[in-house]
Amino acid sequence: MREEDLLINRLKHYGKTGIYPFHMPGHKRLKWGEEADGRAFYQGMEFPNPFEVDITEIDGFDNLHHPEGILKESMEWAAGLYGADRTRYLVNGSTSGLLAAVCGCVHWGERILIGRNCHKAVYNGIYLHHLQVSYVYPQSTKEWGIQGGILPEDVEKSLKEQPDIRAVLIVSPTYDGIVSDVGEIAKIVHRAGLPLIVDEAHGAHFRYSEIFPQSALELGADVVIQSVHKTLPSLTQTAVLHMKCNGPDGSAYMDMEAVERYLHIVQSSSPSYVLMASIENGIFQMEQLRRKDGMRKFADSLLEMRESLSAMKNLRLVGRELKGRYGIFDLDPSKVVISTRYASFDGEGLSELLRKQYHLEMEMCGADYVTAITAVGDSKAGLERLRAALLAIDKEGFPSGKMELQGREGAGSDCVYAIEAKTRCSIRESIDGKTARIPLRESAGKISGEFVYIYPPGIPLIAPGECITEQLLEVILDYIRKGLPVQGLSDQTLETILVSEQAI
Repeated sequence: MREEDLLINRLKHYGKTGIYPFHMPGHKRLKWGEEADGRAFYQGMEFPNPFEVDITEIDGFDNLHHPEGILKESMEWAAGLYGADRTRYLVNGSTSGLLAAVCGCVHWGERILIGRNCHKAVYNGIYLHHLQVSYVYPQSTKEWGIQGGILPEDVEKSLKEQPDIRAVLIVSPTYDGIVSDVGEIAKIVHRAGLPLIVDEAHGAHFRYSEIFPQSALELGADVVIQSVHKTLPSLTQTAVLHMKCNGPDGSAYMDMEAVERYLHIVQSSSPSYVLMASIENGIFQMEQLRRKDGMRKFADSLLEMRESLSAMKNLRLVGRELKGRYGIFDLDPSKVVISTRYASFDGEGLSELLRKQYHLEMEMCGADYVTAITAVGDSKAGLERLRAALLAIDKEGFPSGKMELQGREGAGSDCVYAIEAKTRCSIRESIDGKTARIPLRESAGKISGEFVYIYPPGIPLIAPGECITEQLLEVILDYIRKGLPVQGLSDQTLETILVSEQAI
């Protein structure tokens, strides 16, 4: 390999390109000492040469897997800030927290109820722990093409019909900032004597400004996993897991020690002190901002940009007018979701245009929308670049050429994650059973032996053990044609798929 092709040199080169990041992590690659609105928290938080502070469990620096000193005190401090009874630092991302929560809250082979729009990590936990799974589905937002919220009544119905469910897990907010009625769902789940786990990976910032929704931890959730790197000034791969005792007698609805035990299994036995310091420092700096009203400039700039974008004609901003519809209890305004349903290009087309012509990199694109993640690390100038670019693109017209897609199944129709899965066997039975490889185009009616998803957001379009319907196959093939990042298939050419032999 040539020296210039090493990853470190590619990263250095990319940092000089001038491409503005509307994606995670939340520090937005700010150069130390750079002056920008809302960024005072960077003063004094510079990391030195990482090799100078990269240590192991030496005397005086505690042990994440057996905390007794500074790490124990740090996590107790974080728990107090967030209102948790226990908080644990995660150096393997929210993925490790989700795996530990799933395995720790539900015994081997039992049943869990999850939102069908959960991240692939949840499904991997189900596979590893041999669990049975039932789904509750997000509502479809019809013409918007994004997933809506989870209805409390749907959770209640599932719990009544399936009394063997042992825990409930939902994602709120979604990748696109959609928040479900976590408070009401928590009441329903607790009446059944069960724990509610909330994947709040995209909501670590909620407690820091009035413009954001309430955190699931405040609304009664028992286990909450947050990715601090997504929206706080912390390094990639950093997250936290919170646990809270919500029982009427002050007890917990889950076995906290079991969750801790699985954390020791799924987390590295050599946790990075640089990453742990980043978690602590990011939370500390956000607390300083909150206390000094330092979030106000960012919030004002964000809301001003959203107000301006709400006037677009061809592109459409997903806004608070959706509250109260499609199971949407609230929306996170820091997720700027732009629908292309009424423009003449799709989500990938808009994402590419923003990248190549305006040097703005989005977090993700779907078939008919793009999502930009904003965070306190964004400057007013950066937000203005996004605003100006979207208004310029919208002004050029692009009269709708896509209205005929609205009635067609697949891309351009209702949210794919709201389509009811036809489960034929468990995830474990399908993955570990005998499989055969067949052409993807000929797989309709077969039982999938592997996952198919777009990454991001990493939500399975099809999970192992589910029937590949004509409708879902059309969606997948359409996504492939559009160049969306279809992943999960072991055949990276996307030509074939593994299916259960019992379906051959």
